[in-house]
Amino acid sequence: MKTPIVISDMTEPDVEDLMALATVRAFPRHAIIISEGDDSDSVYFIISGLVKVFLADNDGNEVIMATLKAGEYFGEMALEPGFRSASVMAIEPVSLAVVRMPDFRAFLRTHPDFVFSLLGKLIRRTRLVTRNLKGLALLDVYGRLTQMLNDLAVNTGGKRLIVEPLTQQEMASRIGCSREMVSKILKDLTAGGYVELSRKSIEIKRALPDSW
Repeated sequence: MKTPIVISDMTEPDVEDLMALATVRAFPRHAIIISEGDDSDSVYFIISGLVKVFLADNDGNEVIMATLKAGEYFGEMALEPGFRSASVMAIEPVSLAVVRMPDFRAFLRTHPDFVFSLLGKLIRRTRLVTRNLKGLALLDVYGRLTQMLNDLAVNTGGKRLIVEPLTQQEMASRIGCSREMVSKILKDLTAGGYVELSRKSIEIKRALPDSW
């Protein structure tokens, strides 16, 4: 039996309507799906796999804005004409349903429930950007790292876990510091019994201290 495609905040009939408009494309690990500055007009729905959304400079320095998994989507900012504001790379092999903007606009006109969920996503993104800017302006590296850990942690089986696959370099890229600094802080938090690191997750075992 074919596994049904699941898209966040979208009913099964809506997904079927969307897929009728989409072209399914596969990308290998490390493939660049969107480059910052591109003039493209498609929305991408993740059927399987994982991608990262990031900004980079000419020296190869990166700031990771988000990682997105199956069921999520990106590229909806193209609703407002203009160049892509960030790049997107496949962290692992991904399968994407690609919908051209004219078709996506037509879909939105006939699926108002999804329009409201899209607006909610854009509002949440704006709040997150505002929070991150505040962190960069007012918090030190330790404060930014602990804020990120607390934001990513979810309650699972009585534990506060971060199951998103993040390397120390990816953490550093998210908060604008060196990998070495992230390593030092995590080492101290582990030694103090505040966090427990494994290959698949980070557990926050008790409230993280206000300062390092």
